[in-house]
Amino acid sequence: MNPLFIQKISIDWNRIGQASYLRGIEALRGLEELVLEHPVTCLVGENGSGKSTLLEAIAVAYGFNPEGGTKNYNFSTYDSHSELCDAISLGKGYRRNRWGYFLRAESFYNVATKEEEYARDPFAGTVSEELHLKSHGESFLAIAQKHFRPDGLYLLDEPEAALSPQRQLSLLVDIHRLVKQGAQFIIASHSPILLGIPGAELLSFDEGSIHPIAYEDSSSYQVMDMFLNNREYMLKRLLEE
Repeated sequence: MNPLFIQKISIDWNRIGQASYLRGIEALRGLEELVLEHPVTCLVGENGSGKSTLLEAIAVAYGFNPEGGTKNYNFSTYDSHSELCDAISLGKGYRRNRWGYFLRAESFYNVATKEEEYARDPFAGTVSEELHLKSHGESFLAIAQKHFRPDGLYLLDEPEAALSPQRQLSLLVDIHRLVKQGAQFIIASHSPILLGIPGAELLSFDEGSIHPIAYEDSSSYQVMDMFLNNREYMLKRLLEE
């Protein structure tokens, strides 16, 4: 029996306008149904391939604030999410998540600000961590470690943008531990470190469709491997006039 909180993603294209830019995203325009079978699903592919667009739509359809946070967060500094969230239906499992968080690098500053505001609320029962006094990576990881708990659903959009390689390893360890405790993660990422989470299914958005891909076949791994093992040759080829 599938224990995942989100097991299937369906798109009703009749609810998306004919002139919508969504119809121009190759990987998405042919997608009607996507089945999730692993507790960690990594969305991989080139910039503009539709990873973050789909992840954001899943988050909003599930009830998360578009800019991030828990399902209880309700704020907006700039409405940028697409109409895809209105066309998505989520197939949910028999389990109900006890916790959840949508964490995205793009609007992290706004989420950190709201975290501090909510923590100062005398009725919230929490203590402010003064996230804006920490570095970007420190505050990003602090929020993850505060809100990520067993039996939770977590959607992460390019978390590596805030984290050093060492902090990415720390996040990988936390994710692996929480998966063993019933959590589910859907992650859009370019990080060869985070894509290496044991047991993760990688779904590539390249080549015009969403399809499973092996870790070693992902462009994130191949480019990084090529650069690290052939740095001088690659720099010569890239920089020669």
